[in-house]
Amino acid sequence: RRAALRGAVSLGVASAAINTVGKHAVRRGRPALDVVPVIRRLKRQPFTTSFPSGHAASAAAFATGVALESKGWGAAVAPVAAAVALSRVYTGVHYPSDVVVGAALGVGAAYAVRGLVPTRAQLPSPGRPYAEAPALPGGRGLVVVVNRASGSSDTASLVHDALPEAEVVECDPRDVGSELDKAADRCRALGVLGGDGTVNRAAVVAVRHGLPLAVFPGGTLNHFAYDLGIEHVHDTVRAVTEGDAVRVDLGRFSPGPDGSTPGHFLNTFSLGVYPELVRVREHWSPRIGGWPAGVLAALKVLRGRHQLDAEFEGRRRSLWLMFAGNGMYGQMGPTPGHRRDLADGLLDVRIVHGGRTPGLRLLGAALAGPLSRSPFHAAERMRRVRLTGIAPGTPLAFDGEVAEAPSELTLDKAAEALRVYRPKALL
Repeated sequence: RRAALRGAVSLGVASAAINTVGKHAVRRGRPALDVVPVIRRLKRQPFTTSFPSGHAASAAAFATGVALESKGWGAAVAPVAAAVALSRVYTGVHYPSDVVVGAALGVGAAYAVRGLVPTRAQLPSPGRPYAEAPALPGGRGLVVVVNRASGSSDTASLVHDALPEAEVVECDPRDVGSELDKAADRCRALGVLGGDGTVNRAAVVAVRHGLPLAVFPGGTLNHFAYDLGIEHVHDTVRAVTEGDAVRVDLGRFSPGPDGSTPGHFLNTFSLGVYPELVRVREHWSPRIGGWPAGVLAALKVLRGRHQLDAEFEGRRRSLWLMFAGNGMYGQMGPTPGHRRDLADGLLDVRIVHGGRTPGLRLLGAALAGPLSRSPFHAAERMRRVRLTGIAPGTPLAFDGEVAEAPSELTLDKAAEALRVYRPKALL
């Protein structure tokens, strides 16, 4: 998806540049068609100027943008892009120089986009501390619990094939907790395959039993794995086989959903609008799919007020959203981006103040400039957060799970509490 998005944006930049500037800068006529056989000619001849080739620029921009994000997909689309460029000469609508210059401009557009939005390969490796973890050749001593409801069944077979000596246990969502506890009593390392909510449960069990955690991406959402730098099952397989691991922080909120012991979050904790978004998304996703349901939920909550009155750090506030991230997120407009360090000891706390249509005001402020300049949004780096006076029935969300918030809450972190397998090549 990232490769496709980068390719599409690069294509758009190249097309806009060619059609608004390039075509008007050099008013070159089209080649004569006398020497082109009728069978090779287009049914409809283009009426714009010839230099440079917009088709070649768009094709080259898309292929280059894709390749900058994913070499494999780039290799797959490169022949198609080359065929598009060559067809412009073959059909007689462009001179070879039109195509060469257009393709060069398309490549330049893709690199210009990369300059504004770096690819993952360009980003510096997060500074996470190395951790001792047992090397498990073939997966010997590893038990992997798979949540069937997270779309993980197909990926489970990949895990079994890559780690034939590992034990793979598939279960329904209601049995995930008990299966994780059983697995922790008979393994040297605990593995999990599912969405962020399932990974959250596994992380808590792994910390409680002092076990390293192997996260296999394959659930509905895989934010923790992606921020960790793990994008494919084979990334985790390599780390488990070689015994490479890092330490990461575990977010904590007290009291937890059961009213006594702390709750934990690997990614995000929130009060206000986000729990409502999760509920709407979960209601519609079985009917229309995950991504359309997410868009529908976002549109619904942006129109509403969803006020939350609470005392935040000793001051009474009317809030639309209180967000806390386990580690600092990148500044990516009105929503958080990716984390570069999962062991920084910090909570990324963001608040959107209440009022009339706060969602639309926040969106407008984001489009107008950095959110740090918006009076509707505040962001702080904190190690501990205290909230009191929360109204009864207020929902809270953590790693995609929703529960009812208590009247008082304290958020902090268990620093470097969790060991997670991660390939040394990514350290």
